Amino acid sequence: MSDDLEKQNGRFAGVRALVFDLDGTLIDSKLDLALSIDATLKHMGRASLPHETIYGYVGNGAAVLVRRALGDSVTDAEAEEGHRFFLSYYREHMLDNTVTYPGVREALGLLEKHPMAVLTNKPVRFSQHILDGLGISGHFRYVYGGNSFETKKPDPEGMNILLSAFAIAPREAMIVGDSDVDVRTARNSGTWACGVSYGLGLESMRVHPPDLMLDNLADLPAHLNGRTA
Repeated sequence: MSDDLEKQNGRFAGVRALVFDLDGTLIDSKLDLALSIDATLKHMGRASLPHETIYGYVGNGAAVLVRRALGDSVTDAEAEEGHRFFLSYYREHMLDNTVTYPGVREALGLLEKHPMAVLTNKPVRFSQHILDGLGISGHFRYVYGGNSFETKKPDPEGMNILLSAFAIAPREAMIVGDSDVDVRTARNSGTWACGVSYGLGLESMRVHPPDLMLDNLADLPAHLNGRTA
């Protein structure tokens, strides 16, 4: 089905609320994450890794990112020490190079009639600090991170809480993200899934394809409204 026909059919016309992933979706944070992992590996006496390798480890929270970077032979104690150092370093450097992706600010402005939230596996305090620092936090009614609940994405707990908070049915919500973690969260909670191709997890979405794929977030309003203004 063509994009134009999909819009005419109003497939997503019932979407009332939007829930966004953060890293790889709203913000291009990969360099600050990679540099923080570089510092962590140096602190732990490990060899550095190519940044492209590090980017592939992003999406399941800081603890998983650090453990993957430290390698299969890492002990639990080493992983915990690395995680502590990473959080401390990243806290000081998370806005050194991080910016919003092209089209994000435009899209958020055009989508103001939809209540919006952020649901990320990044620690919530870091997430809120970045949104504040980039001047976009005012768009979101709720910001939840990987330590906001007992479970992380793709578990549906966080999404189910947001559905209740927005007082909507699952098919009235859309999760927007850059990886299979977000698509699987949508499937597990019964919501629509929108993927963005510019983030960190495009390859993973070939196995778990979303309902809608965008190259620029500014194209999303047209799919929801049938118009861009």
